[in-house]
Amino acid sequence: MSNILVLGGTTEASALAASLAERKEAAVLSYAGRVANPRAQPIPVRIGGFGGIDGLAEYLRYNGVTHLIDATHPFASRMSANAVVAAARAGVAHIALTRPAWVAVEGDRWTRVPDIEAAVAALSGPARRVMLALGRMHVDAFGAQPQHEYLLRFVDAPEHVPGLPRHHLVVDRGPFDVEGDLALMDTRRIEMVVCKNAGGSGAQAKLHAARILRLPVIMIERPVLPARLEAHRVEDVLGWLAHRADRGV
Repeated sequence: MSNILVLGGTTEASALAASLAERKEAAVLSYAGRVANPRAQPIPVRIGGFGGIDGLAEYLRYNGVTHLIDATHPFASRMSANAVVAAARAGVAHIALTRPAWVAVEGDRWTRVPDIEAAVAALSGPARRVMLALGRMHVDAFGAQPQHEYLLRFVDAPEHVPGLPRHHLVVDRGPFDVEGDLALMDTRRIEMVVCKNAGGSGAQAKLHAARILRLPVIMIERPVLPARLEAHRVEDVLGWLAHRADRGV
């Protein structure tokens, strides 16, 4: 019998949890705890970290987990790397449910950079109105470029004021649509967008809007992760689970 741990925090994780509940699978969804009010889920939920690789491996063993599904954000690189190693140590089957990366199309004006530090450096120069569409974790790093006026969009209101001298904060939860992002960018007179290559459809509207408005985009590429089995659809993960169950693994 399967005993599944889902590392979540994404739309895909919620969709997977719903499917697992429908199938009456024994499963737990784990949140890192960065969102103040996570969505209600149809399977049991735990919140908080594991204490690194050793802690996660111990959790898997102690709780008799048979299948580990990493459905975290594509930029949750430490958690995803830990999951690969911990699953191997605990002898647990492991797969990642992740979104395909975005690919530039005709009309896009992307500058690709490898990380946050490079994105900050790419903003050197005259003052502009910049939409930082990358969540709250790395916003303060852009204080190194204080000449810009920044537009921030967070899922939750921050506990502390962002460390940017000139900014406007919008608190909203996606998915967003192109019409709404066009209106937001037009109202705030945005001249450039900075974002992570998160992939998927829930946050893609800003790229369509930037394309329509002919705005340059600084695109932060995904971190490099250890080799792992990946799927891009909930159906494929369910098929993987069924295949392993048929084999008695």
